[in-house]
Amino acid sequence: MKKLDWYILKRYLVTFLFTLLILIPIAVAIDIAEKIDKFLRHENLTFAEVAIDYYKNFIIYYANTFMPLALFIAVILFTSRLANNTEIIAINSSQISFTRFLYPYFIGATIVCGIALSMNHFFVPSSSKTRKAFEKKYLSKKKYTDRSIREFSLQLNDSTYVYLQNFDLKRNSGYNFSTEIYDGIQLKYKFTADNINWNKKDSTFKLYSWKERRIFKDRDSIFSGNSLDTTFAFTPKDLNYKNVQAQEMRSPELIDFIEISRKRGVKNLNVYLVELYKRTSLPIACYILTLIAVALAHKKRRGGVGLNLALGISVMFVYVFFLKVAEVLGGVAGANPLLNVWVPNIFFGIYAIYLYINARK
Repeated sequence: MKKLDWYILKRYLVTFLFTLLILIPIAVAIDIAEKIDKFLRHENLTFAEVAIDYYKNFIIYYANTFMPLALFIAVILFTSRLANNTEIIAINSSQISFTRFLYPYFIGATIVCGIALSMNHFFVPSSSKTRKAFEKKYLSKKKYTDRSIREFSLQLNDSTYVYLQNFDLKRNSGYNFSTEIYDGIQLKYKFTADNINWNKKDSTFKLYSWKERRIFKDRDSIFSGNSLDTTFAFTPKDLNYKNVQAQEMRSPELIDFIEISRKRGVKNLNVYLVELYKRTSLPIACYILTLIAVALAHKKRRGGVGLNLALGISVMFVYVFFLKVAEVLGGVAGANPLLNVWVPNIFFGIYAIYLYINARK
């Protein structure tokens, strides 16, 4: 039986890699055709920059994106071929159960799942950062965008709060700044400034027309001045919450970012939680998609590989549709991001179990 396990596992991995290597060049070719004119506009842009900074990271991103699709198609293709060549009939005649037949498939799914987990949590975010920077520099249309934050409040810790009426992220300057420190519900300290500027070089803030008030039990002390250089436990980057940032952070960084944001009183972090949870849910789907593909393709059909492939692509289309809808719904304030991200896996997991029970019969 070990020879059969190795035979199926080898076919599983080889067909998976072959399918992935077919999909990636197609994606690259389409992207080159779409962006070639944009590359040629920049005289200083070299071939090495395009290949290393953009397409290397493009391939990493889309290889990870296409991995579930490539896996599903690969399993259907070579399992259908086994069925058409009556190899599965020979396996059944040897008194090998359908459950035992699945062992090498799940070993292969475990290998692919492990690779996908490491890529999702560590490698893809780093490569996305480089790719996004390249796109922003050479491919994005330069349009005016309002980069100002208005009426922004931030909780730095359990007792310290920050408020800004306006802050321009492009100029790193704002006005009507205040920070307050509380002891329970009692105000103990308040600092205000008419204007605030961020000095990126020194990582300090310069405050103009500032006033400091310390509140004691029987008296207050008030100080004021024209300008002051100081530091706070936040930077302008903390004022700007975007989904793109979540895609560019490795999972440990993203977890720390979510925890810090929670302490600072950021209300809706569902977009970040969806990004974090789907990095695990998508690789786990390798097991579900493998089981569905084997259950659909293990029987010999009149339509052959073509019919099985059509059924498989239809199922995959529905899965991707559910996945995208779940991501959007999970990012809405008040939704349960963990449940929404895992709903497609739960739904198709039930479908996989149903197919498995029928296949055993």
